[in-house]
Amino acid sequence: MIQLNNVTLAYQTEAAALYNINLTIEKGEFVFLTGPSGAGKSSLLSLLYGALEPTTGQVLVDGQNISHLRPSQIPLLRRSIGVVFQDFKLLQNRTVFENVAITLEVLGWGRADIGKKTMAILKKVGIESKFGHFPQLLSGGEQQRVALARALVNDPKILLADEPTGNLDDVNKDLILNIFTEANIRGTTVVVATHDRRLINQSHKRLVTLSKGEIVEYVE
Repeated sequence: MIQLNNVTLAYQTEAAALYNINLTIEKGEFVFLTGPSGAGKSSLLSLLYGALEPTTGQVLVDGQNISHLRPSQIPLLRRSIGVVFQDFKLLQNRTVFENVAITLEVLGWGRADIGKKTMAILKKVGIESKFGHFPQLLSGGEQQRVALARALVNDPKILLADEPTGNLDDVNKDLILNIFTEANIRGTTVVVATHDRRLINQSHKRLVTLSKGEIVEYVE
């Protein structure tokens, strides 16, 4: 499902963000990426959804080589990938409902089905009562859950999450972990970048540790 072969990602003004990364994530796996700030976790996730291209090496996602895709092909790849960004990236001029529903609109769903599916996922993440609110009226934790709902609403093949529990208390962290686990059980490949040791220890999933752009430890 995901394969990185000898991947290096270098920035012109900095040292390599990632160096000689070799990583295989099988279909249906649940993997945590961890490591200190600046270790390369977010950069690695960015490679997986085509926001960045490797300087050298190959990134294969769902059988496609990211570097070989034309810019016009990247949106098609992303239709099978749900992403929870660390800064949420919610549309400020759209309501909670509209922020989540837009994923299904792009995929061509009918209005009635969009309504049912969107409200169902908002209920699952515990924020259905805020469906008519704009993001600026929500707390950080609520915005985090809207971002998660948007990422999951179309049952993606792959779910990528960057620090998805950073603004949540323990109760809501458990809720998010349960939602990730349920998606994984349904067949979604899940990759979560996190500092949250409680989340990692509680889940007992595969762990990949990064330090200074390199993988330093695998725990199966």
